[in-house]
Amino acid sequence: MKILVVGGGGREHALCWTIAASPLCDKLYCAPGNAGIAQDAECVAIGAEDLDGIVAFAKAQAIDFVVVGPEGPLVAGLVDRLEEAGIAAFGPSARAAALEGSKGFMKDLCAKHGIPTAAYGRFDTPAAAKDFIRAEGAPIVVKADGLAAGKGVVVAQTVAEAEAAVDAMMSEGRFGAAGDEVVVEDCLVGEEASFLALVDGTHFVPLAAAQDHKAVGEGDTGPNTGGMGAYSPAPVVTPAMESRIVDEIIGPTVRAMAAEGRPFKGVLYAGLMIAEDGPRVLEFNTRFGDPECQPLMVRLMSDLLPALVAARDGELRDFDLRWYDEAAVCVVLAAQGYPGRYEKGSEIRGLDAAAAVEGVTVFHAGTKAQDGRIVAVGGRVLGVTARGRTVAEAQRRAYDAVDRIDWPEGFCRRDIAWRAL
Repeated sequence: MKILVVGGGGREHALCWTIAASPLCDKLYCAPGNAGIAQDAECVAIGAEDLDGIVAFAKAQAIDFVVVGPEGPLVAGLVDRLEEAGIAAFGPSARAAALEGSKGFMKDLCAKHGIPTAAYGRFDTPAAAKDFIRAEGAPIVVKADGLAAGKGVVVAQTVAEAEAAVDAMMSEGRFGAAGDEVVVEDCLVGEEASFLALVDGTHFVPLAAAQDHKAVGEGDTGPNTGGMGAYSPAPVVTPAMESRIVDEIIGPTVRAMAAEGRPFKGVLYAGLMIAEDGPRVLEFNTRFGDPECQPLMVRLMSDLLPALVAARDGELRDFDLRWYDEAAVCVVLAAQGYPGRYEKGSEIRGLDAAAAVEGVTVFHAGTKAQDGRIVAVGGRVLGVTARGRTVAEAQRRAYDAVDRIDWPEGFCRRDIAWRAL
């Protein structure tokens, strides 16, 4: 098969690294890719949001299968466009991707179909949102309705902080059109986990559980980011809890989407809060998580490609995936200043030394090759990922590799996987 992966981040590097190893893959392209992906695939200079360009390229190269990585092109309808052009694609339709593209749609779906989530309100004016906040009190959560690269969520500890978040989103336009509407919801207490499943519209195959670290600072402090690290498995998702997640959240959501005339195909990612009374949905994503994808891919023993094809073809009923009985930890190296302003263009050295650590794979995100050097061009730049017999061993290997990377302009959290330890 000739395969095209769309995207250029750490998730897409992990997907390319995995797909390139499949005996079914004859030729692998990635649009736009990055310096690390270039070692596993032929990178083509087409942006992930350039739907016309991607469809034209796929037709010209007679691509057999397209795997769409990021949420932006999914919500914009890239899979619909590709399928209309006769090109098989993995990922949800635009109507199904609304599960991630609109927090309000997702909350309404949960309320209608009895899927456990926090109590909430939807608002299209700042005044109404603030009235609700004052009536409910704090702590309370304010979310931009649309896509905001993982940064459109504020867990406000005071009413004033929540009102300021409403102003930033709705009046100041911090997230553009994504903040035209907001969802305000109860602040759930417990331990977060990520649970992913491949879905074919009707059937689904659970993937391994993971836990990511959204906050920029150690001990889960500071503003939210796109993710500063992740690990798998997540001890909070016991076999009994996994059964509850499947029975109470994943299965009902797949059925609800079909009932709404929006059958879901692709990766259903449930961001969960696990409390004493069970799991509740914080958010749904409609693609592999980043950085959760990285530890999942290094733990996956099976060939991923047939599973992706089966999900697209509606053939997951009897599908099974096998996993290494080991843990994996991914530590994200980000540019100083992220998730705020950061500089681009600094050189990263020591990548070969890092990759030489046993069990380590260095996935690239915001990198490009320039005059024989690897330079940083994004906020989240590398995902140093290690496998080990235990979470502690995987963590030790990951940080050993991190310490071999010479990049003064970067930083990382030093406590990834702390809850498991």
